[in-house]
Amino acid sequence: MSDLDGRTIAELAALIGSKQVSPVEVAEASLRKVEETEPKLHSFITLTADQAMAAAKQAEVEIAAGRYKGPLHGIPFVSKDLFWTKGVQTTSGSQADLGFLPDEDSTVVARLQDAGAYSLGKTNMSEWAFSITGYNSYFGWSNNPWGLDRMSAGSSSGTGTAVSGGVAPMGLGTDTGGSIRAPAANCGLTGLKPTYGLVSRYGVTPLSWSLDHAGPLCHSAEDVALTMNVLAGHDPRDPYSAKREAVDHTRGLNDGVKGLRIGVPTDYVWDVMDPEVEASVREAIAELGRLGAIIVDVSLPALEWASRMGGTLTSTEAAAYHGARIRRDGHLYDQRTRMRIESGMFISAETYHQTQRVRAMAGQKLAETFQQVDLLATPTMPMPALPQSVGVGITEVGGKSLPSSALMTRLTQIFNVNGHPALSAPCGFSSDGLPLALQLVGRPFEDALVLRAAHAYQGATDWHARRPVF
Repeated sequence: MSDLDGRTIAELAALIGSKQVSPVEVAEASLRKVEETEPKLHSFITLTADQAMAAAKQAEVEIAAGRYKGPLHGIPFVSKDLFWTKGVQTTSGSQADLGFLPDEDSTVVARLQDAGAYSLGKTNMSEWAFSITGYNSYFGWSNNPWGLDRMSAGSSSGTGTAVSGGVAPMGLGTDTGGSIRAPAANCGLTGLKPTYGLVSRYGVTPLSWSLDHAGPLCHSAEDVALTMNVLAGHDPRDPYSAKREAVDHTRGLNDGVKGLRIGVPTDYVWDVMDPEVEASVREAIAELGRLGAIIVDVSLPALEWASRMGGTLTSTEAAAYHGARIRRDGHLYDQRTRMRIESGMFISAETYHQTQRVRAMAGQKLAETFQQVDLLATPTMPMPALPQSVGVGITEVGGKSLPSSALMTRLTQIFNVNGHPALSAPCGFSSDGLPLALQLVGRPFEDALVLRAAHAYQGATDWHARRPVF
């Protein structure tokens, strides 16, 4: 059943729903793919093969009995190892949590399982989700299928490599400064950071309470929409969960972009940019124009405030969560992660307060921009996947040298700070075969419109349909 490798949710759902393929055959193919790829990719911390097969057999019985639950029924997924899973080790990428067995599932894992999907296992990640590079000193790198010596990006690194490598058609990630979109960009996937509050974070180990978002990485915008129909919705156990009516993210997916006003920032975005990325993204924007969108130049000064705001908020809020534990178990933390968290202990209440004021100002600037346009379009990252050897060091892009972490979050972090839905979609390849990505951003709670635009673009191009050979 190797022809199942790399299939989308929509494709697998059509095969399962019509009973051309059984969930058990899909599970067997996925687990064979794990066996084949794991020595190269190192995507997993914990594999749950027996549980996956049992769940696939249950799905097969339910479907045969006429109890088909919908397009995720019988579909495998993977989850970043900070999503709680009942009775299954959840390490959050740290040796400090080795052996932690949650007594319940996170809300999003439970919703996927209620929809008939099943987990293959828990994927590698940056420790406590506190690094965009994806490196983990205890569990090692998850290697990018498009270049095994390249960063998959983090912190949802193993989710990115597992989905890109054909193990599962969907994976769960979290995004505090770009940690869904960066692995999606580097691994040739479509990843959505939903609107803040749209997807529950109950049972998800936090990094930064006001910046964390949970969402899916898939092969296509259509698959993301199918997944969001299950993930999105109010959860009373998450105090920041939005109380909103359910939205069908697939409704209107085929309505195209004709007449939509798409803003392209003229300031900041292009100041530090690999020429191949710029050419690819500008061509993607031109393609949206050919599909009927109205391309509008906009000024977006709020972008340049993002790094300082995000750094202050993340470190302060991480320190608040980890402080007591670091004092007790600090020796079990990677010391670089520990220093990043502890730096938040030295940020004053005044600085945190002033940062929140600037955050509100940036939100106002974004809101003013969205009075002129329906969507924003930028690159996801200013360069292709960096070599792992760069680590957190300095790298040069477009004639300018910056820390790799600052480069990787340069165009993503502002949309965490203000909670807008932001999606990364493949839009080309570099000369050495690495994926390049377009970022589309919408108004809060207009995630379906973002997906609609991405789907229109993917209907006219095939970048998202390409799969790595490794």
